[in-house]
Amino acid sequence: MRPGPRNLITDVRGLKVGSAEDAVLRSGATVLTAEAPFVAAVHVMGGAPGTRETELLAPDKLVTHVDALVLSGGSVFGLDAASGVVEGLRAMGRGFAVGPVRAPIVPGAILFDLLNGGDKDWSDNPYRALGRAALERAGEDFALGSAGAGFGALTADFKGGLGSASCVLESGLTVGALAAVNSLGSVVVGEGPGFWAAPWEMEGEFGGFPPARRFDPGWEPSPRKRQGEATTICVVATDAALTQAEALRMATAAQDGLARAVVPSHTPFDGDLVFAAATGALALKEPDRDRFLLGHAAAACLSRAVARAIHEARPFPGDLQPCWRSRFGSREGERG
Repeated sequence: MRPGPRNLITDVRGLKVGSAEDAVLRSGATVLTAEAPFVAAVHVMGGAPGTRETELLAPDKLVTHVDALVLSGGSVFGLDAASGVVEGLRAMGRGFAVGPVRAPIVPGAILFDLLNGGDKDWSDNPYRALGRAALERAGEDFALGSAGAGFGALTADFKGGLGSASCVLESGLTVGALAAVNSLGSVVVGEGPGFWAAPWEMEGEFGGFPPARRFDPGWEPSPRKRQGEATTICVVATDAALTQAEALRMATAAQDGLARAVVPSHTPFDGDLVFAAATGALALKEPDRDRFLLGHAAAACLSRAVARAIHEARPFPGDLQPCWRSRFGSREGERG
């Protein structure tokens, strides 16, 4: 497999991503949508998820296609970002037809960034407007790092962020990943600079540091939240024609990629989850082989997206944590 031309989830043709953020709030929202409704599923492994309309994505439920997926900061308040996306899609004439009314289907998930130093003393929930603005900015190119749902994100060691990656399989199928990384766990080995995801890196996309050769197996991480971190929320996508059950299997396999990139992941304090999206543009030529490789590719892409989120984060006045680039950017490309 090789990276797609943008190395973004939007290398899956038909997908668009938009982000909006508020520097004073230190938070934001990110929307993934498409030219037409797409098959979606979700798999949750974190112990503290915050979600909207995810139950309807189970394979035994009526709804199989959605109009958008939303990742947002803001904890419980951020769930309202999906309301702004619903309003925007309805204004575009999108959504499930119910008589003369259009009802967009927009599941979403949130991360906890309420203690990241931003001004949270507002009277009207700002996330509805952030969701609408993110939808209006949706396109094939979008910013990584300190953007959208990852704008105010933190991790155990460095500022978090929004990351994405893609790959094209020999079969011609494309897989992409999108991640808002705000994890209790660490994305770097020890004190860095190397990323846990280093074995999956392509073309030096997050610094080119070699995989760690030594690590203390007796290391015990702290079981408490610090500052604002907790939760990594993700989307993996493909242009393959998948059923909802097959999309769920891809999301489940992609959780391996999160575990490879964040240590520890899936903790009782994180709301870690993975959405899957399938646009259905290409039929599976060898179904068993293709489904097998889609799961592997989704996991690899998600690991890369997580590392890119931290690699691309930028500093701002008042930050509670350093950026990876500020500390190690001058050493990129080191080989050992």
